[in-house]
Amino acid sequence: MAADREMMRPILAAAGLIGAVGVASAAAASHAGESRNLAAIAAICLAHGPALLALALAGHGRLLSLAGAFLAVGTIVFAGDLGMREWQGHGLFPGAAPIGGVGMIGGWLLVVVAGLVWRRA
Repeated sequence: MAADREMMRPILAAAGLIGAVGVASAAAASHAGESRNLAAIAAICLAHGPALLALALAGHGRLLSLAGAFLAVGTIVFAGDLGMREWQGHGLFPGAAPIGGVGMIGGWLLVVVAGLVWRRA
C-alpha cells in the first residue's frame, strides 16, 4: 500500500505542473489574439491536471499509477509539442503530438480497465 502511494508522488507533481501550464496558457491565449495552439494547450492541461490530481489523491494500485503516468507523459508531450510550434516554429520531434495524444487516450483506457477490475479492500 505504501509503495502504491509512493508511485503517485510524481503524478501529483505532474498534476500541479500541468495545471499551472494550463492557467498560464489560458492567460497567454487571452492576450495573444488568434492562437489555436495556446487555446489547445490550455484546454488539454486544464482537463488533465485535475484528473491527475484526483488519481494521485485517490489512486491505489498499479493500474491507476500506470494510467496516471500515461496521462501525465502524454499531456506533457502533446502540450510541449504545441508550445514548441507556437514559440519556436517547429515541434518537439516528428509525430510528438499524435504520440502524446495516444498516451493520453491510453491513460484514460487504463482508468476504464482499473474501474472494471477494481475490488473494494
